[in-house]
Amino acid sequence: MQRLTSRLRRPLDRERGATAVVFALLLVPLLGFAAVAVDIGALYAERARLQVGADAAAIAVAQDCSRGNCGDMLATAQALITANDTKGTAASPVLSSDPLSVTVTGGLPVEHWFAPVIGHDSTRVSATATVGWGSPSGGTAVLPLTFSWCSFEAQTHGGLPSTTTVQTIKLTKSTEDLCLGPSRNQVPGGFGFVDTDNGACKATSGLDQKLTSSTGNNPPAGCGQADFAGFVGQTVLLPIFDHYGGTGTSAWYQVYGYAAFKISGYDFGGQYHTAKNACGGNGSDRCVIGYFTRFVELSDAWNYSPDAPQLGSSILRLIR
Repeated sequence: MQRLTSRLRRPLDRERGATAVVFALLLVPLLGFAAVAVDIGALYAERARLQVGADAAAIAVAQDCSRGNCGDMLATAQALITANDTKGTAASPVLSSDPLSVTVTGGLPVEHWFAPVIGHDSTRVSATATVGWGSPSGGTAVLPLTFSWCSFEAQTHGGLPSTTTVQTIKLTKSTEDLCLGPSRNQVPGGFGFVDTDNGACKATSGLDQKLTSSTGNNPPAGCGQADFAGFVGQTVLLPIFDHYGGTGTSAWYQVYGYAAFKISGYDFGGQYHTAKNACGGNGSDRCVIGYFTRFVELSDAWNYSPDAPQLGSSILRLIR
């Protein structure tokens, strides 16, 4: 019996030794697969965080540059990348003038868990973002209203907005207003309001296009008190016109450019006002109260062009 047991043990011992050899041979590829599954997954996750940081950094630098002062671009880029990835390092941002854009690149070395077994201790991950900007060339204004170049020039003297002094822009006939309202009353029945987009309280336009006048001194159909009240204290982009023509429902305003206006009050008559007799006078005047200002718009509702008039507003777009 002992001899039989001994004979059976010898093959088993040989099989155990063979299993150890096979396991040792398979260990390296197994670790390689682990490196693919774990380490490469970690690289993708790290790159995603770094990309968010690069996008934010490029937008921040572009905002500064679009306002006329790029400042310390590297410091700005590094701060935004660090905020999204504490180990990320920003390279010096690269400016381009044709078209106007800035490119920010962030990177960092990522140490691996399993890949050192196959000879790779770490991999450098990088992410790049480019943001372009320019003056508005077209888009959707959140209020169906247009101002004349004269109204803009009265505050800015034809340059860029540089004051926060509130002014009252009257929409009705008034000999006290040098511009005689946004329409300058050159359009009979027009007071600066334009036809809306499909009954919504907004209007889409583009440079050199003609906006159809909405006659009367009350807001167009589709606009409620809440539409205007929601923008008090906010800055909105509005079209500026320099040519006009026609009469009544055939009257039009030609878009020259787009300027940003910070609204502090208004009085369009009836329920549409922030205060009774907000425009002064005898209470029959219609007006918008606020001031033209510098502004950076990030939404996709607007397009930009290097050829658009510079009226103090910029549109930013993430190119890549």
